[in-house]
Amino acid sequence: MKIAFIIYDEMTALDFIGVFDPVTRLNTMGFLPDLQWEICAQSKIVKDGAGLGFIPTKVGEALHAYDMVIVPGGFGSRKLMNDAGFIAWLRTAAPCEFKVSVCTGALLLGAAGFLKGKTATTHRNAFGDLQRFCSSVVDQRIVDAGDVITARGVTSSIDLGLYLCEKLTGPEVKERIRQQMDYEHTA
Repeated sequence: MKIAFIIYDEMTALDFIGVFDPVTRLNTMGFLPDLQWEICAQSKIVKDGAGLGFIPTKVGEALHAYDMVIVPGGFGSRKLMNDAGFIAWLRTAAPCEFKVSVCTGALLLGAAGFLKGKTATTHRNAFGDLQRFCSSVVDQRIVDAGDVITARGVTSSIDLGLYLCEKLTGPEVKERIRQQMDYEHTA
């Protein structure tokens, strides 16, 4: 399995890291040794909303070859949902089996057309913005709509990561990763 973690300027770092940590443990803890991932962006350096820098492993490359694309939220998402170049790049993920978002990353999935006819969630403050892209917005921590999975606000990113671990490998693996992370809350 190949995963593309999308990063962009003014994302929320925890949206990215919260899902990245448990999902990559599938490989580092030996549960999915063939799991591969890239950190994908449109620029060579990305800074989150507080100025923390990230260096992507892939810049501007199409996303169609991945099995899963994960998009974090953050204030930068509101700018990018109207950025034709970024949205065109995100649309290259159309063939991916799973399109996943944390928080307002759902706005980017919506702008790319991935939420049409689907139920989704995002940060409560962005419910109104998300409504135009999907059939319904629900106040749930994680919404699995088949090929699209959305999670609510920033703290839901860890829950989403564990949810994805369970989806890919089952409840026993999810529980072992949760225990290794010393994480008490689960959705």
